[in-house]
Amino acid sequence: MARRGYHHGNLRRALIDATLELIEARGPQGFTMAEAAKAAGVSPAAPYRHFAGKEDMIAEAAREGFEIFADLMEYAFAKSAPSALAAFEATGRAYLAFARKHPGHYIAMFESGLRINADADLAAASDRAMATLLRAAKELLAHLPADKRPPATMVSQHIWAMSHGVVELFARGEPGARAPYSPEDLLESGIGVYLRGLGIIPKE
Repeated sequence: MARRGYHHGNLRRALIDATLELIEARGPQGFTMAEAAKAAGVSPAAPYRHFAGKEDMIAEAAREGFEIFADLMEYAFAKSAPSALAAFEATGRAYLAFARKHPGHYIAMFESGLRINADADLAAASDRAMATLLRAAKELLAHLPADKRPPATMVSQHIWAMSHGVVELFARGEPGARAPYSPEDLLESGIGVYLRGLGIIPKE
C-alpha cells in the first residue's frame, strides 16, 4: 500500500483515503486507527483531531460513498429520461458501476455494520441515493390504475435488493466470476422478469 504523505496539509482527506485503502485491502475490521494514521503518514494521535475513533472514520468514508453513489444514480436517471423503464434499468447499472469503481466506499457503506440512521449526515446521504430509485419506480408505475399499482417504495426496495445481490454474487469476484452471464445482463433480465410479473410492463 502506497504511503500517503501529509505534505498537502489536508489531514482529514489523507485519513479518509488511507481508511478506504485499508478497508479495500483488509476489510472494515482488519485494521486499527494507528494503522490508518501510519498509512496516511501521520502520528498515531493525529486522527483524533478529526475523528473520535475508527468507526467514525469508516462512517465518513460511507457518507462520502453515499454522496458519490447518489450523484451516479441521479446522473443515470437524468440521462435515460424520458423513458421510465430505461431510467430504472440505468440506475441498476449505476449500482454495479459504483461497486466496481469504488470498492472501499461500497464496503464501508454496506459491509461495515454501521448503523446508518444513528448518524444524521450518513442517513441523509443514504436517503438521497434511495430517492432516485424511488422516483424511477414512481414514474414507472404512474400509468397503472391506482387499484392495481404496487407501492413504489416496495418496488424500489426490491430492485435495490436485486441490484445488491447481483453485486455481491456476480460483480465482486468469486463465485460469480464463473457465471456465463455478465452482471449487467443478469440484473437487466431480473428486473424485466420482476416488472412483468407485477404487470408493470407488458409481457413479450
